[in-house]
Amino acid sequence: MIVDTPAAEHAVAPRWWQHLYLQVIVAIVAGALLGHLAPASGEAMKPLGDGFIKLVKMVIAPVIFLTLVSGIAGLGELRTVGRVAAKAFGYFLFFSTLALIVGLLVGNIVQPGAGMHVDPATLNTGAIATYAAQAHETSVTGFLLSVIPDTMVSALTSGSILQTLFVAVLFGIAVSLVGEPARPILVTVERLALVVFRLVAILMRAAPIGAFGAIAFTVGAYGAGSLVDLGKLVLTFYGTSLLFVLVVLGTVARAHGFSIFRLIAYLREELLLVLGTSSSEAALPNLLRKLEAAGCDRGVVGLVVPTGYSFNLDGTNIYMTLASLFIAQAVGVHLPLGEQLLLVGVAMLSSKGAAGVTGAGFITLAATLSIVPSVPVAGMALILGVDRFMSECRSLTNFVGNAVAAIVVARWEGKVDRERLAETLRG
Repeated sequence: MIVDTPAAEHAVAPRWWQHLYLQVIVAIVAGALLGHLAPASGEAMKPLGDGFIKLVKMVIAPVIFLTLVSGIAGLGELRTVGRVAAKAFGYFLFFSTLALIVGLLVGNIVQPGAGMHVDPATLNTGAIATYAAQAHETSVTGFLLSVIPDTMVSALTSGSILQTLFVAVLFGIAVSLVGEPARPILVTVERLALVVFRLVAILMRAAPIGAFGAIAFTVGAYGAGSLVDLGKLVLTFYGTSLLFVLVVLGTVARAHGFSIFRLIAYLREELLLVLGTSSSEAALPNLLRKLEAAGCDRGVVGLVVPTGYSFNLDGTNIYMTLASLFIAQAVGVHLPLGEQLLLVGVAMLSSKGAAGVTGAGFITLAATLSIVPSVPVAGMALILGVDRFMSECRSLTNFVGNAVAAIVVARWEGKVDRERLAETLRG
């Protein structure tokens, strides 16, 4: 097992000031104060946040590969793997669509962009040129081809979660098909996973430094005052995401025998890390470890969570429909029901593969608007200044959504130790 080690059994409980979540809270507050009081110094802290994200991304591919390979091989028959994958994708499709519809409904009811009367010709399109160019390069064919790496090894070095998933699934299936002769390889993979997760634990000690740098840069570069003009959109998005997590995901959690509030409390360190870095990738390794520690089967967790990082992005989906409607309302474009449904369909496709990297949601929004001609892509310049603040909420919602998905699919498979889950979530 990845999470059970002799050292862990005899570990001494940390003192209150040694808890990672407390250190991250202090770092976030200190970073926000520095960015507000000394903006130039805050902006200069950007390398700290970027450096920590690079450290974590360095181990993402090995973590996914090792977890998936051992998980698929551990599930036994390929029929079981296919069944788990089918249930996971069914869950992803339903709740991703629901998130898009929730964002659409709230956008129509609240109408955060109404009354702005912005002339699209006056917008600074140069500010979004880079994002639009990246979005233009994205197509369905290009997306599918990008899943296939140049070599098996390059899948672990390209930084693409989808390529890593593709190779890991194929390799895990091959190990499962070979059977007993491949047993030494599986044992080696499991032992390597122990080492890699210990490395992750070491890297996580730098989380407060990364969170400090990222928050200091965000507040220093954009300023707390940048929220005033677009505060209605930001508050609407945060409120909608909170509603989705507590009501929609909370109902799902209750129906499957656990509390969304206890799950959030259990994952507090990881959520604070996501908040500080605006990237759910930063907490992926720890999420895998904690879900397994809570009694979920390693094979199910290893298959559902990494896949969910590309195909189950509730926060990103809420953002895309809500932001699209905001831009349309701000520039005075009326979207009839037919075009709004088209927007949902396009967003459903374009959101796939937008894993929890900072800025990915904005690029995906550009890709969506480029296919829906009624809403000018130039309108994205309106929200560029506050997108970073919404990025944190996107990442947090995506993260919680994938944690719930893993537990639910494990419950469907009967691969959850219910007593252990309840005991762990109770603390």
